[in-house]
Amino acid sequence: MGKAPCGDGELLTIGAFARASRLSPKALRLYDELGLLTPARVDPRSGYRHYAPAQLERARLVAWLRRLGMPLARIREVCELAPAAAAAAVTAYWAQVEADTAARRDLAAFLVDQLSRKDTVMTEPRTPLTMRCAALTDPGLVRPANQDAAYAGPRLLAVADGYGPSGGPAATAAIEALKDLENQDLTSADLPAVLEEAAHRAHRAAPSADEASGCTLTALLRSGSQLALLHIGDSRAYVLRDSGLFRVTHDHSLVQSLVDEGRLTPEEASSHPQRTQLLRSLEGGTAFAPDLQLLEARPGERYLLCTDGLTGVLPAETIQDVLTTADGPDQAVRDLIRLAREAGAPDNVGCVVGELAAA
Repeated sequence: MGKAPCGDGELLTIGAFARASRLSPKALRLYDELGLLTPARVDPRSGYRHYAPAQLERARLVAWLRRLGMPLARIREVCELAPAAAAAAVTAYWAQVEADTAARRDLAAFLVDQLSRKDTVMTEPRTPLTMRCAALTDPGLVRPANQDAAYAGPRLLAVADGYGPSGGPAATAAIEALKDLENQDLTSADLPAVLEEAAHRAHRAAPSADEASGCTLTALLRSGSQLALLHIGDSRAYVLRDSGLFRVTHDHSLVQSLVDEGRLTPEEASSHPQRTQLLRSLEGGTAFAPDLQLLEARPGERYLLCTDGLTGVLPAETIQDVLTTADGPDQAVRDLIRLAREAGAPDNVGCVVGELAAA
């Protein structure tokens, strides 16, 4: 029982193969559908699956890789490799897992800090804050035109990275649409909705999709100690606190989605030929779906908003060192752009630094 004759020898029924491989019949059917583990024979009348004993090794490898948390698409690739190449692929995958775990650990620390602040905001007197800030863009060393735009004011920080024939005007227009917020008397409860509506105005005024032009947009709007963050695209926002440097945005790009799915490592993403392809942006004729967050700020913190022309050439450690050691926002933006140019600056560079201080 549990075996069927075949020209190549005896085959195992799916039940017997499941017991031998320690995989459930349901998992085996899924792996068959995905092309991970195709049965040696399928009965043409009953549809019953039969497996060769030689397939047990591959079945166990699939099970082990699933226990590692490897995505099914990547498991298929590993299973087709020679043993040495498969071992290298598993090593690379686990290095990525460790890097992602470290990033999530930092994000968890940031969220714990944020939630702790929200819990104490009603019991601690609020300190009036002011913001010192600076903005700077640079065309870089390769691009013929500068399509980055940046703005720094006492209540608003914003950066935009244009693309396409009308990318420069699109980036400038996006930031201009937000500048009126500087003069509005806003409460912390107003911030996210007001910031989003201003960005929607910029989106409605953006070039049509026919021109394949648009921009990213990352902005911070402040009221007292509350900061609303709006983000769409692959520009980024960071905050430097006593506990370290935290990235508080997530790229809306093709390569970031591949990293999220485990199909690329962060190192591979940095040199991927489609690394500039955006999944979300501010472009006329397309859906507009920005991320919105509300942050609790305290004196002494420094915030960085920047385009990918900066993060594409400077590692997080260098950015943290500059933000930590610079005398003020003016020096910080100058030092960051200088270092980007020293690293080759193949793209436009735009950055904004804001520093919160007790009034």
